[in-house]
Amino acid sequence: MMKRFMALLLVLGSVFAFGLAQAAQTLNGAGSTFAYPIYSAWAYDYSKVAGVNLNYQSIGSGGGIQQITNKTVDFGASDAPLTPAELRQKHFLQFPTVIGGVVPVVNIPGVRAGQMKMDSNVLAGIYLGNIKYWDDPRIKALNPGLRLPHHVITVIHRSEGSGTTAIFTTYLSAVSPEWKARVGSGVAVKWPAGDGAKGSEGVANYVKRFPYSIGYVEFAYILQEHMADVLMKNKAGAYASPTIQAFKDAAAKADFSPAKDFYLWLVNAPGKTSWPIAGATFILLSKDLPASNAKVCKFFDWAYKNGDASAIRLAYVPLPTVLKNKIRAYWKKAGIRY
Repeated sequence: MMKRFMALLLVLGSVFAFGLAQAAQTLNGAGSTFAYPIYSAWAYDYSKVAGVNLNYQSIGSGGGIQQITNKTVDFGASDAPLTPAELRQKHFLQFPTVIGGVVPVVNIPGVRAGQMKMDSNVLAGIYLGNIKYWDDPRIKALNPGLRLPHHVITVIHRSEGSGTTAIFTTYLSAVSPEWKARVGSGVAVKWPAGDGAKGSEGVANYVKRFPYSIGYVEFAYILQEHMADVLMKNKAGAYASPTIQAFKDAAAKADFSPAKDFYLWLVNAPGKTSWPIAGATFILLSKDLPASNAKVCKFFDWAYKNGDASAIRLAYVPLPTVLKNKIRAYWKKAGIRY
């Protein structure tokens, strides 16, 4: 079922990306590759019931922020939430749609999905360039049962402004003082090591093509591409698997506040089963586009009511009903009538 569903998304992707589908109404959005699979699924179902198509450009969160700033789209999509101060400056509104996980993936001959264990020190060390070979003692100490080769690690990261990168680097900054001091966090950083690839799709393809590589992608891409994910040691000291339950556990105590425009990071969350590199993905609206905002909120209101099954199928965590109602009240307070 998953394979057929993801194959459908690939077909739909060409439709959304190139705008081949025509209808009486079209919504234009751009940004997050993290959220692309679920927005594509929702758009397909919504077009059948509402006759409205979604032309969504999966170009990365940085591009989404830029396009809504330029008012060339109806909404921007970013996995890196903007602070209330930034939103005021840009005259934006912001709200979350789903929660998911950013997951390290490896391509090591003989190593299958879920076999390799990593902790924050190893992951940061690899991306800092301090750990250069797969048989480094620090990796072997975590994986005594694996036969690891003396082979250079090919490090892959995003090449463009990316909310997935923002979640990933915010996590590394939270767990590694050296990373925080040398690199920091954001949608774009100066990478100490590795090669860049465009989009989560690009990272996934690069890792699949090149043995002995490592990258990071949103979990839906792992399901789509059948990639080898890793187990990550979390804040509680337990090794967590990337699953929808682990992402849900990471968000269990999250307090998304309308007063703060829902600004919140979910990395390094407490709990023995929590996935440590989790995050929400957000929609950005310009207050200067009231007609567009009404159409966008109507779409996401429909998705909140009808899209949970698709989200779960693609390994995202749907928002709880109480949070969805907070978002609807936030829209109303902003004067949006959909």
